Amino acid sequence: MPQFSDDLFLGPAQTYMGLDLSQTEGIYTGSVTSTTMTITAIQSGEPLTLGQYVSGTGITAGSYITAFVSGNGGIGTYTLSASSSATGSITITSSGDAYLGDPAPMDLGVGPLGRVYIWDCVPQTLQTANIAASQTASGAGAVTLTAGTSVKTVVRPDGVTVLQLNTPRALQINTSTTARTITISGYDYYGQPMTEAITVGTQGVAKSGKKAFYQIASATINGSATAVTIGTTDIFGLPVRCFDAGYVVKVGWNNTLAQDAGTFTPADMTNPASSTTGDVRGTYQPSSASDGTKRLVMTIALPGIAVGPNATRIGALGVTQA
Repeated sequence: MPQFSDDLFLGPAQTYMGLDLSQTEGIYTGSVTSTTMTITAIQSGEPLTLGQYVSGTGITAGSYITAFVSGNGGIGTYTLSASSSATGSITITSSGDAYLGDPAPMDLGVGPLGRVYIWDCVPQTLQTANIAASQTASGAGAVTLTAGTSVKTVVRPDGVTVLQLNTPRALQINTSTTARTITISGYDYYGQPMTEAITVGTQGVAKSGKKAFYQIASATINGSATAVTIGTTDIFGLPVRCFDAGYVVKVGWNNTLAQDAGTFTPADMTNPASSTTGDVRGTYQPSSASDGTKRLVMTIALPGIAVGPNATRIGALGVTQA
């Protein structure tokens, strides 16, 4: 998982956020009658404040100051939270603050802290038939794939020949009939196998998929059609899992300083994924069409589950592809 040597991680240890339990903030001379405490001298420390815990001979444990009645510079009369039986002049000590929850013992410190991912790409112009040129399907079976504009043929290390895009993006399907399902098989940007079943609902109207493919290995159709095409869309796949729009810090498009008003689709966290679920990392469609020149720069905040010593594969890259 993505990890960085300078991640801040304070390991398991008893931690006190605020004052140490053993620290004495001040020593005072005074007396207590019921809930009234009178301070006549400050031997050490600062003037007392609301919420300050106090202790001393005869003072009820856990007592703290609830009100300042009168006085000047810390010398004066205070009201305590609990009645006490202390009499005469006694030594009073103080530490902590009941209102601030201070000190607050914690088993863990802060961390691991997250990171931001700067995603930068220049998508090529979408094409309606650069994965599969128009062809007739006489029945259910394979669709012939042909590398068109902005697509190249490559051989993977495992020997599989695929069509590779310049950046991961969803595909679009068009057929001459309705209710035809094209099943695409291929790989994501990290080489993980993935499959998507895209059903055309209206004759002659392209249907966009939801998953971002980087490489396409095969396509099949579930019935005959006099014209079938497969192309690309402007729905681009994120490189890291982003399941909430709140993690999208900034989207820059076409060298414009203002935030782009495109369409963000969060990661589909359905587990296990299927051929009809969405992209496991999420997608983004800019506010205007790609043209091979416009640059997409997206800043994505990553939580601790995606980076650092506690990162997981699912936290960083989403559930296993289907």
